[in-house]
Amino acid sequence: MRKIKGLRWYMIALVTLGTVLGYLTRNTVAVAAPTLQEQLHITTQQYSYIIAAYSACYTVMQPVAGYILDILGTKVGYAVFAIFWAVFCGATALAGSWGGLAIARGAVGAAEAAMIPAGLKASSEWFPAKERSIAVGYFNVGSSIGAMIAPPLVVWAIMIHSWEMAFVITGVLSFGWAMLWLFFYKHPKDQKKLSDEERDYIIGGQEAQHQTNNSKKLSAWQILRNRQFWGIALPRFLAEPAWGTFNAWIPLFMFKAYGFNLKEIAMFAWMPMLFADLGCVIGGYLPPLFQRWFGVNLIVSRKLVVTMGAFLMIGPGTIGLFTSPYVAIALLCVGGFAHQALSGALITLSSDVFGRNEVATANGMTGMAAWTASTLFALVVGALADKIGFSPLFAVLAVFDLLGALVIWTVLKNKSAEDIVDEGGVGHTAAQS
Repeated sequence: MRKIKGLRWYMIALVTLGTVLGYLTRNTVAVAAPTLQEQLHITTQQYSYIIAAYSACYTVMQPVAGYILDILGTKVGYAVFAIFWAVFCGATALAGSWGGLAIARGAVGAAEAAMIPAGLKASSEWFPAKERSIAVGYFNVGSSIGAMIAPPLVVWAIMIHSWEMAFVITGVLSFGWAMLWLFFYKHPKDQKKLSDEERDYIIGGQEAQHQTNNSKKLSAWQILRNRQFWGIALPRFLAEPAWGTFNAWIPLFMFKAYGFNLKEIAMFAWMPMLFADLGCVIGGYLPPLFQRWFGVNLIVSRKLVVTMGAFLMIGPGTIGLFTSPYVAIALLCVGGFAHQALSGALITLSSDVFGRNEVATANGMTGMAAWTASTLFALVVGALADKIGFSPLFAVLAVFDLLGALVIWTVLKNKSAEDIVDEGGVGHTAAQS
Protein backbone atom coordinates (compact mmCIF):
# COMPACT_ATOMS: atom_id res chain seq x y z
CA MET A 1 0.00 0.00 0.00
CA ARG A 2 1.27 3.46 -0.95
CA LYS A 3 2.39 5.49 2.06
CA ILE A 4 1.49 9.18 2.39
CA LYS A 5 4.35 11.43 3.47
CA GLY A 6 3.55 13.87 6.27
CA LEU A 7 0.17 12.24 6.94
CA ARG A 8 -0.08 13.88 10.38
CA TRP A 9 -0.54 17.25 8.67
CA TYR A 10 -3.43 15.90 6.60
CA MET A 11 -5.04 14.67 9.82
CA ILE A 12 -4.73 18.06 11.50
CA ALA A 13 -6.15 19.66 8.34
CA LEU A 14 -9.22 17.43 8.74
CA VAL A 15 -9.52 18.49 12.38
CA THR A 16 -9.17 22.13 11.33
CA LEU A 17 -11.96 21.81 8.79
CA GLY A 18 -14.24 20.46 11.52
CA THR A 19 -13.41 23.45 13.72
CA VAL A 20 -14.09 25.80 10.80
CA LEU A 21 -17.57 24.38 10.33
CA GLY A 22 -18.26 24.23 14.06
CA TYR A 23 -17.51 27.92 14.45
CA LEU A 24 -19.35 28.75 11.24
CA THR A 25 -22.52 27.23 12.72
CA ARG A 26 -21.81 29.02 16.01
CA ASN A 27 -21.33 32.47 14.43
CA THR A 28 -24.30 32.27 12.09
CA VAL A 29 -26.62 33.63 14.77
CA ALA A 30 -24.27 36.55 15.54
CA VAL A 31 -24.20 37.76 11.93
CA ALA A 32 -27.95 37.29 11.59
CA ALA A 33 -28.60 39.16 14.87
CA PRO A 34 -29.69 42.51 13.35
CA THR A 35 -32.09 40.70 11.00
CA LEU A 36 -33.40 38.49 13.81
CA GLN A 37 -33.99 41.53 16.00
CA GLU A 38 -35.98 43.20 13.25
CA GLN A 39 -38.01 40.24 11.96
CA LEU A 40 -38.63 38.40 15.24
CA HIS A 41 -38.76 41.55 17.41
CA ILE A 42 -35.93 40.41 19.67
CA THR A 43 -34.43 42.85 22.19
CA THR A 44 -30.71 43.06 23.00
CA GLN A 45 -31.33 41.38 26.35
CA GLN A 46 -33.31 38.57 24.71
CA TYR A 47 -30.49 38.13 22.24
CA SER A 48 -28.13 37.74 25.21
CA TYR A 49 -30.38 34.92 26.47
CA ILE A 50 -29.93 33.13 23.13
CA ILE A 51 -26.15 33.48 23.40
CA ALA A 52 -26.22 32.43 27.05
CA ALA A 53 -28.29 29.34 26.19
CA TYR A 54 -25.62 28.22 23.73
CA SER A 55 -22.84 28.98 26.22
CA ALA A 56 -24.58 27.33 29.18
CA CYS A 57 -25.21 24.08 27.32
CA TYR A 58 -21.67 24.13 25.92
CA THR A 59 -20.41 24.69 29.47
CA VAL A 60 -22.33 21.82 31.05
CA MET A 61 -21.43 19.42 28.25
CA GLN A 62 -17.67 20.17 28.13
CA PRO A 63 -16.61 17.62 30.76
CA VAL A 64 -19.31 15.18 29.62
CA ALA A 65 -18.14 15.40 26.01
CA GLY A 66 -14.52 14.96 27.08
CA TYR A 67 -15.41 11.88 29.12
CA ILE A 68 -17.40 10.37 26.23
CA LEU A 69 -14.51 11.02 23.83
CA ASP A 70 -12.10 9.24 26.18
CA ILE A 71 -14.48 6.25 26.25
CA LEU A 72 -15.58 6.06 22.59
CA GLY A 73 -12.30 7.25 21.11
CA THR A 74 -11.59 10.23 18.92
CA LYS A 75 -12.98 8.83 15.65
CA VAL A 76 -16.45 7.66 16.72
CA GLY A 77 -16.94 10.14 19.54
CA TYR A 78 -16.26 13.24 17.46
CA ALA A 79 -18.41 12.00 14.57
CA VAL A 80 -21.42 11.46 16.84
CA PHE A 81 -21.22 14.97 18.26
CA ALA A 82 -20.67 16.53 14.81
CA ILE A 83 -23.77 14.84 13.39
CA PHE A 84 -25.84 16.17 16.28
CA TRP A 85 -24.62 19.75 15.92
CA ALA A 86 -25.27 19.66 12.17
CA VAL A 87 -28.86 18.51 12.69
CA PHE A 88 -29.53 21.00 15.49
CA CYS A 89 -28.07 23.87 13.46
CA GLY A 90 -30.35 23.12 10.51
CA ALA A 91 -33.30 22.84 12.91
CA THR A 92 -32.65 26.42 14.08
CA ALA A 93 -34.44 27.52 10.90
CA LEU A 94 -37.69 26.29 12.46
CA ALA A 95 -37.53 28.78 15.34
CA GLY A 96 -40.07 31.60 15.34
CA SER A 97 -39.17 33.46 18.54
CA TRP A 98 -36.23 34.21 20.79
CA GLY A 99 -37.27 31.26 22.97
CA GLY A 100 -37.18 28.87 20.03
CA LEU A 101 -33.80 30.22 18.98
CA ALA A 102 -32.50 29.77 22.53
CA ILE A 103 -33.59 26.12 22.61
CA ALA A 104 -32.08 25.39 19.20
CA ARG A 105 -28.82 27.17 19.95
CA GLY A 106 -28.59 25.45 23.32
CA ALA A 107 -28.79 22.10 21.54
CA VAL A 108 -26.06 23.18 19.10
CA GLY A 109 -23.88 24.30 22.00
CA ALA A 110 -24.27 20.97 23.79
CA ALA A 111 -23.15 19.06 20.69
CA GLU A 112 -20.28 21.42 19.82
CA ALA A 113 -18.83 21.01 23.31
CA ALA A 114 -16.82 18.07 21.93
CA MET A 115 -15.04 20.19 19.31
CA ILE A 116 -12.00 21.45 21.25
CA PRO A 117 -11.48 18.33 23.44
CA ALA A 118 -11.65 16.18 20.29
CA GLY A 119 -9.21 18.41 18.44
CA LEU A 120 -6.78 18.32 21.34
CA LYS A 121 -7.13 14.54 21.68
CA ALA A 122 -6.44 14.09 17.95
CA SER A 123 -3.40 16.38 18.24
CA SER A 124 -2.05 14.39 21.17
CA GLU A 125 -2.47 11.18 19.13
CA TRP A 126 -0.90 12.44 15.91
CA PHE A 127 1.91 14.77 17.02
CA PRO A 128 5.05 14.56 19.13
CA ALA A 129 5.21 16.94 22.10
CA LYS A 130 7.52 19.42 20.36
CA GLU A 131 5.05 19.93 17.49
CA ARG A 132 1.82 19.79 19.46
CA SER A 133 1.46 23.54 20.02
CA ILE A 134 1.84 24.02 16.25
CA ALA A 135 -0.84 21.39 15.60
CA VAL A 136 -3.18 22.98 18.15
CA GLY A 137 -2.51 26.37 16.59
CA TYR A 138 -3.55 25.05 13.18
CA PHE A 139 -6.75 23.36 14.34
CA ASN A 140 -7.59 26.33 16.58
CA VAL A 141 -7.25 28.59 13.54
CA GLY A 142 -10.43 26.92 12.34
CA SER A 143 -12.38 28.78 15.01
CA SER A 144 -11.49 32.15 13.57
CA ILE A 145 -11.73 30.98 9.95
CA GLY A 146 -15.28 29.84 10.66
CA ALA A 147 -16.06 33.17 12.28
CA MET A 148 -14.42 34.96 9.34
CA ILE A 149 -16.47 33.06 6.74
CA ALA A 150 -19.73 33.62 8.60
CA PRO A 151 -20.36 37.33 7.81
CA PRO A 152 -20.22 37.13 3.98
CA LEU A 153 -21.88 33.69 3.81
CA VAL A 154 -24.74 34.50 6.20
CA VAL A 155 -25.39 37.92 4.70
CA TRP A 156 -25.42 36.34 1.22
CA ALA A 157 -27.93 33.70 2.37
CA ILE A 158 -30.15 36.36 3.96
CA MET A 159 -30.06 38.59 0.90
CA ILE A 160 -30.84 35.86 -1.63
CA HIS A 161 -33.37 34.00 0.50
CA SER A 162 -33.76 34.34 4.29
CA TRP A 163 -32.05 34.01 7.65
CA GLU A 164 -33.44 30.49 7.87
CA MET A 165 -31.45 29.48 4.78
CA ALA A 166 -28.21 30.49 6.51
CA PHE A 167 -28.76 27.90 9.24
CA VAL A 168 -29.72 25.19 6.76
CA ILE A 169 -26.57 25.75 4.68
CA THR A 170 -24.22 25.63 7.66
CA GLY A 171 -25.95 22.52 9.03
CA VAL A 172 -25.59 20.66 5.74
CA LEU A 173 -21.90 21.55 5.49
CA SER A 174 -21.24 20.26 9.00
CA PHE A 175 -23.03 16.98 8.29
CA GLY A 176 -20.87 16.47 5.21
CA TRP A 177 -17.74 16.94 7.29
CA ALA A 178 -18.90 14.37 9.85
CA MET A 179 -19.09 11.79 7.07
CA LEU A 180 -15.55 12.68 5.93
CA TRP A 181 -14.28 12.31 9.49
CA LEU A 182 -15.78 8.84 9.89
CA PHE A 183 -14.26 7.72 6.61
CA PHE A 184 -10.73 9.15 6.93
CA TYR A 185 -9.73 9.47 10.59
CA LYS A 186 -7.74 6.68 12.26
CA HIS A 187 -5.29 6.50 15.15
CA PRO A 188 -1.63 6.44 13.95
CA LYS A 189 -1.26 2.84 15.14
CA ASP A 190 -4.17 1.80 12.89
CA GLN A 191 -3.41 3.98 9.86
CA LYS A 192 -1.95 1.72 7.14
CA LYS A 193 -1.01 4.65 4.89
CA LEU A 194 1.30 6.07 7.58
CA SER A 195 4.97 5.31 6.98
CA ASP A 196 6.89 3.43 9.68
CA GLU A 197 9.33 6.32 9.86
CA GLU A 198 6.62 8.90 10.57
CA ARG A 199 4.84 6.59 13.03
CA ASP A 200 8.06 6.15 14.98
CA TYR A 201 8.65 9.92 14.87
CA ILE A 202 5.17 10.63 16.25
CA ILE A 203 5.07 7.98 18.97
CA GLY A 204 8.74 8.30 19.90
CA GLY A 205 8.35 12.04 20.42
CA GLN A 206 5.35 11.77 22.71
CA GLU A 207 5.40 11.83 26.48
CA ALA A 208 5.08 8.45 28.20
CA GLN A 209 1.42 8.97 29.06
CA HIS A 210 0.55 9.46 25.36
CA GLN A 211 2.59 6.55 24.04
CA THR A 212 0.71 3.82 25.86
CA ASN A 213 -2.90 3.20 26.67
CA ASN A 214 -2.09 2.31 30.29
CA SER A 215 -4.87 1.52 32.69
CA LYS A 216 -3.95 4.27 35.16
CA LYS A 217 -6.45 7.05 34.69
CA LEU A 218 -7.12 9.99 36.97
CA SER A 219 -10.75 10.34 37.99
CA ALA A 220 -12.58 13.63 37.59
CA TRP A 221 -12.26 14.16 41.35
CA GLN A 222 -8.49 13.56 41.23
CA ILE A 223 -8.17 16.05 38.37
CA LEU A 224 -10.17 18.64 40.33
CA ARG A 225 -7.93 18.18 43.36
CA ASN A 226 -4.86 18.92 41.29
CA ARG A 227 -3.17 22.30 41.40
CA GLN A 228 -2.08 22.01 37.77
CA PHE A 229 -5.73 21.76 36.71
CA TRP A 230 -6.57 25.06 38.39
CA GLY A 231 -3.46 26.65 36.91
CA ILE A 232 -5.11 26.10 33.50
CA ALA A 233 -8.80 26.35 34.41
CA LEU A 234 -8.66 29.75 36.14
CA PRO A 235 -6.84 31.55 33.29
CA ARG A 236 -9.30 29.99 30.83
CA PHE A 237 -12.17 31.22 33.03
CA LEU A 238 -10.77 34.76 32.82
CA ALA A 239 -9.88 34.65 29.11
CA GLU A 240 -12.94 33.06 27.49
CA PRO A 241 -15.38 36.00 27.93
CA ALA A 242 -13.28 37.91 25.39
CA TRP A 243 -13.65 35.25 22.70
CA GLY A 244 -17.33 34.81 23.48
CA THR A 245 -17.82 38.56 23.06
CA PHE A 246 -15.85 38.66 19.81
CA ASN A 247 -17.88 35.82 18.34
CA ALA A 248 -21.35 36.83 19.50
CA TRP A 249 -21.34 40.60 19.73
CA ILE A 250 -19.06 42.26 17.13
CA PRO A 251 -21.76 42.48 14.39
CA LEU A 252 -24.28 43.93 16.87
CA PHE A 253 -21.59 46.24 18.28
CA MET A 254 -20.94 47.61 14.79
CA PHE A 255 -24.67 47.97 14.20
CA LYS A 256 -25.43 49.78 17.45
CA ALA A 257 -22.26 51.79 18.03
CA TYR A 258 -21.54 52.90 14.46
CA GLY A 259 -24.78 52.32 12.56
CA PHE A 260 -23.30 49.73 10.20
CA ASN A 261 -25.83 48.12 7.86
CA LEU A 262 -25.85 44.45 6.85
CA LYS A 263 -23.51 44.97 3.88
CA GLU A 264 -21.02 46.95 5.99
CA ILE A 265 -21.08 44.21 8.63
CA ALA A 266 -20.29 41.68 5.89
CA MET A 267 -17.40 43.90 4.76
CA PHE A 268 -15.75 44.43 8.15
CA ALA A 269 -16.90 41.87 10.76
CA TRP A 270 -14.58 39.17 9.38
CA MET A 271 -11.38 41.24 9.82
CA PRO A 272 -10.76 40.59 13.54
CA MET A 273 -11.15 36.89 12.78
CA LEU A 274 -8.47 37.06 10.09
CA PHE A 275 -6.05 38.38 12.70
CA ALA A 276 -7.30 35.71 15.09
CA ASP A 277 -6.17 33.18 12.45
CA LEU A 278 -2.70 34.71 12.57
CA GLY A 279 -2.75 34.52 16.36
CA CYS A 280 -3.53 30.80 16.22
CA VAL A 281 -0.71 30.01 13.82
CA ILE A 282 1.97 32.36 15.17
CA GLY A 283 1.01 31.48 18.74
CA GLY A 284 1.59 27.82 17.90
CA TYR A 285 5.12 28.47 16.65
CA LEU A 286 6.13 30.74 19.55
CA PRO A 287 6.61 28.11 22.34
CA PRO A 288 9.44 26.22 20.58
CA LEU A 289 11.00 29.56 19.65
CA PHE A 290 10.81 30.78 23.25
CA GLN A 291 12.40 27.51 24.37
CA ARG A 292 15.28 28.07 21.98
CA TRP A 293 15.71 31.81 22.66
CA PHE A 294 15.30 31.86 26.43
CA GLY A 295 16.29 28.32 27.40
CA VAL A 296 13.00 27.66 29.19
CA ASN A 297 11.03 24.42 29.38
CA LEU A 298 7.77 23.57 27.61
CA ILE A 299 5.42 24.83 30.35
CA VAL A 300 7.21 28.16 30.76
CA SER A 301 7.17 28.73 27.00
CA ARG A 302 3.37 28.38 27.03
CA LYS A 303 3.16 30.84 29.94
CA LEU A 304 5.13 33.40 27.95
CA VAL A 305 2.65 33.15 25.06
CA VAL A 306 -0.29 33.65 27.45
CA THR A 307 1.42 36.69 28.96
CA MET A 308 2.14 38.25 25.57
CA GLY A 309 -1.49 37.79 24.52
CA ALA A 310 -2.78 39.26 27.77
CA PHE A 311 -0.79 42.47 27.31
CA LEU A 312 -1.93 42.80 23.69
CA MET A 313 -5.54 42.58 24.90
CA ILE A 314 -5.05 46.08 26.32
CA GLY A 315 -5.59 47.27 22.72
CA PRO A 316 -9.32 46.43 22.42
CA GLY A 317 -9.68 47.51 26.05
CA THR A 318 -9.04 51.10 24.92
CA ILE A 319 -11.78 51.18 22.24
CA GLY A 320 -13.72 53.74 24.28
CA LEU A 321 -10.92 56.30 23.82
CA PHE A 322 -11.56 56.53 20.06
CA THR A 323 -14.55 57.61 17.97
CA SER A 324 -13.55 56.18 14.58
CA PRO A 325 -15.16 52.85 13.67
CA TYR A 326 -12.05 51.95 11.68
CA VAL A 327 -9.81 52.41 14.73
CA ALA A 328 -12.25 50.22 16.65
CA ILE A 329 -12.01 47.50 14.00
CA ALA A 330 -8.19 47.75 14.06
CA LEU A 331 -8.15 47.34 17.85
CA LEU A 332 -10.51 44.38 17.59
CA CYS A 333 -8.03 42.87 15.11
CA VAL A 334 -5.30 43.20 17.75
CA GLY A 335 -7.64 41.56 20.24
CA GLY A 336 -8.44 38.69 17.88
CA PHE A 337 -4.73 37.99 17.40
CA ALA A 338 -4.00 38.27 21.13
CA HIS A 339 -6.80 36.05 22.35
CA GLN A 340 -6.23 33.20 19.91
CA ALA A 341 -2.50 33.17 20.61
CA LEU A 342 -3.03 32.86 24.36
CA SER A 343 -6.02 30.53 23.95
CA GLY A 344 -4.00 28.02 21.93
CA ALA A 345 -1.32 27.95 24.63
CA LEU A 346 -3.90 27.39 27.37
CA ILE A 347 -5.62 24.60 25.46
CA THR A 348 -2.33 22.85 24.69
CA LEU A 349 -1.32 22.89 28.35
CA SER A 350 -3.93 20.22 29.09
CA SER A 351 -2.06 17.76 26.89
CA ASP A 352 1.25 18.84 28.43
CA VAL A 353 0.24 17.88 31.96
CA PHE A 354 -2.45 15.20 31.53
CA GLY A 355 -2.16 11.70 30.07
CA ARG A 356 -3.75 10.05 27.06
CA ASN A 357 -6.57 8.50 29.08
CA GLU A 358 -7.69 11.73 30.72
CA VAL A 359 -6.62 14.54 28.37
CA ALA A 360 -10.07 15.04 26.83
CA THR A 361 -11.74 14.85 30.23
CA ALA A 362 -9.32 17.38 31.71
CA ASN A 363 -9.67 19.69 28.72
CA GLY A 364 -13.44 19.40 28.91
CA MET A 365 -13.34 20.42 32.57
CA THR A 366 -11.09 23.43 31.93
CA GLY A 367 -13.42 24.25 29.04
CA MET A 368 -16.36 24.11 31.44
CA ALA A 369 -14.65 26.72 33.59
CA ALA A 370 -14.02 28.88 30.53
CA TRP A 371 -17.56 28.68 29.23
CA THR A 372 -19.10 29.34 32.61
CA ALA A 373 -17.44 32.74 32.49
CA SER A 374 -18.45 33.26 28.85
CA THR A 375 -22.09 32.49 29.69
CA LEU A 376 -22.17 34.88 32.61
CA PHE A 377 -20.48 37.66 30.66
CA ALA A 378 -22.94 37.29 27.77
CA LEU A 379 -25.73 38.04 30.24
CA VAL A 380 -23.81 41.04 31.56
CA VAL A 381 -23.37 42.39 28.02
CA GLY A 382 -27.08 41.90 27.31
CA ALA A 383 -28.07 43.76 30.47
CA LEU A 384 -25.60 46.65 30.17
CA ALA A 385 -24.74 47.22 26.48
CA ASP A 386 -27.76 49.43 25.76
CA LYS A 387 -27.25 51.35 29.03
CA ILE A 388 -23.51 52.02 29.23
CA GLY A 389 -22.33 51.00 25.75
CA PHE A 390 -19.81 48.36 24.75
CA SER A 391 -16.58 50.28 25.49
CA PRO A 392 -16.45 49.71 29.29
CA LEU A 393 -17.13 46.03 28.71
CA PHE A 394 -14.14 45.72 26.36
CA ALA A 395 -12.00 47.38 29.06
CA VAL A 396 -13.13 44.77 31.59
CA LEU A 397 -12.10 41.99 29.20
CA ALA A 398 -8.55 43.38 29.07
CA VAL A 399 -8.36 43.37 32.88
CA PHE A 400 -9.58 39.76 32.97
CA ASP A 401 -6.80 38.60 30.63
CA LEU A 402 -4.10 40.38 32.64
CA LEU A 403 -5.39 38.69 35.80
CA GLY A 404 -5.31 35.36 33.94
CA ALA A 405 -1.63 35.88 33.11
CA LEU A 406 -0.91 36.59 36.78
CA VAL A 407 -2.72 33.41 37.83
CA ILE A 408 -0.88 31.15 35.41
CA TRP A 409 2.50 32.29 36.75
CA THR A 410 1.49 31.88 40.39
CA VAL A 411 -0.60 28.67 40.30
CA LEU A 412 0.70 26.45 37.46
CA LYS A 413 3.95 24.70 38.37
CA ASN A 414 6.71 24.36 35.80
CA LYS A 415 6.48 20.58 35.55
CA SER A 416 7.61 18.48 32.62
CA ALA A 417 4.84 16.51 30.95
CA GLU A 418 5.74 12.95 31.83
CA ASP A 419 2.90 12.22 34.21
CA ILE A 420 0.77 14.40 36.41
CA VAL A 421 1.14 14.22 40.17
CA ASP A 422 -2.11 14.32 42.05
CA GLU A 423 -1.71 17.03 44.66
CA GLY A 424 -3.72 14.90 47.05
CA GLY A 425 -1.12 12.15 46.76
CA VAL A 426 -2.72 9.97 44.06
CA GLY A 427 -1.23 9.56 40.60
CA HIS A 428 2.05 8.98 38.83
CA THR A 429 5.49 10.45 39.19
CA ALA A 430 6.29 13.74 37.48
CA ALA A 431 9.68 15.06 36.57
CA GLN A 432 10.44 18.48 37.94
CA SER A 433 11.75 21.09 35.58
